[in-house]
Amino acid sequence: MTRTDIRKEHNDTILPGFVDVHVHLREPGFSYKETIRTGTMAAARGGFTAVCAMPNLNPVPDSMEHLRQQLDIIERDAVIPVYPYGAITCGEKGETLADMEALAPYVIAFSDDGRGVQSDAVMEQAMREAKRLGKLIVAHCEDNTLLHGGYIHDGAYAKAHGHKGICSASEWKQVERDLDLVRKTGCGYHVCHVSTKESVELIRKAKAEGLNVTCETGPHYLLMDESDLQEDGRFKMNPPLCEKADREALIEGIKDGTIDMIVTDHAPHSAEEKSKGLAGSAMGVVGLETVFPLLYTYLVKPGVITLERLMELMHDNPCKRFGINQDPKEYYTVWDLDAEYVIDPAGFLSMGKSTPFEGWKVCGKCIKTMTPDGASYEEKI
Repeated sequence: MTRTDIRKEHNDTILPGFVDVHVHLREPGFSYKETIRTGTMAAARGGFTAVCAMPNLNPVPDSMEHLRQQLDIIERDAVIPVYPYGAITCGEKGETLADMEALAPYVIAFSDDGRGVQSDAVMEQAMREAKRLGKLIVAHCEDNTLLHGGYIHDGAYAKAHGHKGICSASEWKQVERDLDLVRKTGCGYHVCHVSTKESVELIRKAKAEGLNVTCETGPHYLLMDESDLQEDGRFKMNPPLCEKADREALIEGIKDGTIDMIVTDHAPHSAEEKSKGLAGSAMGVVGLETVFPLLYTYLVKPGVITLERLMELMHDNPCKRFGINQDPKEYYTVWDLDAEYVIDPAGFLSMGKSTPFEGWKVCGKCIKTMTPDGASYEEKI
């Protein structure tokens, strides 16, 4: 579906099915947080017709034996197409490469998401192998030597409330390192959940240079910053909410094309894991059921970006970069863009209920998410 294919039927708006290349479905290994069935049900309700599942699982999909467990569950339980990632390194430990050659035909790309690959040599080796195999390296950029036990952004809120901070350099320094390796290897490279102004500028310059680089950001980084923090685990994610200047740089990045796509980084945890405040809660928030209404309400309606640009960010660009082929005449969603409501996680289909957007007023309710066989996913749930 191209931008001209957005259309109205009566009072409804027909949109292409969204594609999220950064989702945590938690299965196998952590089904008390989410399952492939509940996660894909949540995705379908949010208007998604494909998701890419991150590899921080148990077992980690670093071999065909391990990946097969995930593939079997996907085949049995997924209500929309799920494309798994293969791990870059064995056990996501950053030490030795996963069996990338065996995995390549069955995975969408390679990532150690949840962890940055700390070794320059290992990342260079991974990039060379990924290039040989025709696959992207999708990088969680985080320099562990710069974390110092931090868990929210090292800014005004952390200082005022006595929290340990994470500096922005922990992200952008590894982006910088990886871009140097892309220059050496020619690997196709994609940066996960960009959150800092420095990362945006590094990627902008890399694109101008002609490097084979794309990136993503999440709705929370576009609509919130550290001034929105509360003493509640639902505001804790990695990377953390940064400063107003970072949020403004991200907005400029989605407007000028530096940022290629918006993802949810849907990262469900149990209620107990998210109940321990900013210091003690697990990192990660959910987003599959709220991302489009939030972005439509707070970016499209005020005129920050057009609906056509949002579809590029949520459908066209993810499909093109990751090679996901979904005919929009078969994979599409039907929306009532005038429906107004307040986000209430108690009604989520996802097992994860932790969202920083609880209580936000939004417009836009998904009525149907359609399949090639003419049946809505809602009818399959």
